[in-house]
Amino acid sequence: MITRRALLAAAPAAFAETPAAIRRELFLRSPGKGTAVMAYAFYTRTKGPDMISIEQRWTRSDTVDSSFYRRSNDNGRTWSAPEERITGEKTARGMLRRHTRAGFADPHTGWFLDFWTEGTLPNDDPLEGLRQWNIFYRISKDGGRSFGPPVQVIHKGPEYNATHPMPNVWTGKNCVMTGDNTCIPIPASGGRILLPVQLSIVAPDGSLYNPGGGYTWTESALLHGRWRSGSLEWEMSARIDGSPEVTTRGMVEPTIAFLEGGKLMMILRGSNDRKPELPSYKWICMSSDSGLTWSKPAPWTYDDGFRFFSPSACSQLLDHSSGRLFWLGNINPVNPRGNRPRYPFVVGEVDRRTGLLRRASVRTVDGLQPGESDQLTLSNFYAREDRATKEICVHMTRLLALPGGWEGDASLYRIRI
Repeated sequence: MITRRALLAAAPAAFAETPAAIRRELFLRSPGKGTAVMAYAFYTRTKGPDMISIEQRWTRSDTVDSSFYRRSNDNGRTWSAPEERITGEKTARGMLRRHTRAGFADPHTGWFLDFWTEGTLPNDDPLEGLRQWNIFYRISKDGGRSFGPPVQVIHKGPEYNATHPMPNVWTGKNCVMTGDNTCIPIPASGGRILLPVQLSIVAPDGSLYNPGGGYTWTESALLHGRWRSGSLEWEMSARIDGSPEVTTRGMVEPTIAFLEGGKLMMILRGSNDRKPELPSYKWICMSSDSGLTWSKPAPWTYDDGFRFFSPSACSQLLDHSSGRLFWLGNINPVNPRGNRPRYPFVVGEVDRRTGLLRRASVRTVDGLQPGESDQLTLSNFYAREDRATKEICVHMTRLLALPGGWEGDASLYRIRI
């Protein structure tokens, strides 16, 4: 039995003792009622101040209505005029949808890679994406000023193609996709790119496999990209699955980082959707072979072994130039129900030796304010290090789902570590 004292002890500390340690700025304002803006910024070169900002406008869950790109050559102090990127096109087969995702400045080539998830939805229902999504990217060799043609991410080997892109994935039956913007690629030895992904699974009868009975069910994996004659050759790792006895939606939205000794860690989103009696945790698994095979997922804990609660929401591991490793996400003082509450939002340091979250380092970045709706969402974010100030910059919208649509301005949180 968990006591009230233990619950209070599990709650993250506030920034009240160091008010200058965090500040929130307006990054992009919503165009009006019923529309939420989410916006993220990525460096487009391995060094220097050049950046791209990707704006997404949402009026419903899991659908990017429109997207705009802006460029900066002064570390985000000023931005160019927006250029629209088409995210929805009507076709004879349905609505072609694109969800912009991670930007990655590759240290091996010096090129910038722009990733997105794409699929044609027959009835424009986001859940149809579980049978249609595929991953694409394009390459910029001039810091994001111009791009080459779109390229689909396809597993190496002659048996794989656009409609059978990965082992046990067939477009129209199931899918492979990136999760949220926190599922960022990282560089690895030999010039490799490691891209965390998730997959829907086909049951023997052709339906989508869902043993947990939650909203959806996915498994996770890691794609290894290797440069071959100016293009990327991809190989998928062993899949990471969850037991329906402990998570109702599988293993979702992986985020990865290297620990001391070259071990690779992965943090995943689980869920107790429709089974609120289950404890809702973040999950950890480890790899000793650079992410080809993985340990069985286990509840992630503080460095003292305490299992903290976390809702079904994305999170992110962030390597800092200081050599420290940080985690950003939601921690709840009591067991959440499915996706909620997605507050408070916290940051903490990960022990590079063990991969555990250092309890004493966890601090609240933002939370529910007096008078606010308990439907507040502090999630769907992206974090990066500011190259000039070394602050952790968090792009996040204080999102509210209201009867007239989603609402919220895009904010930029600056965290001094």
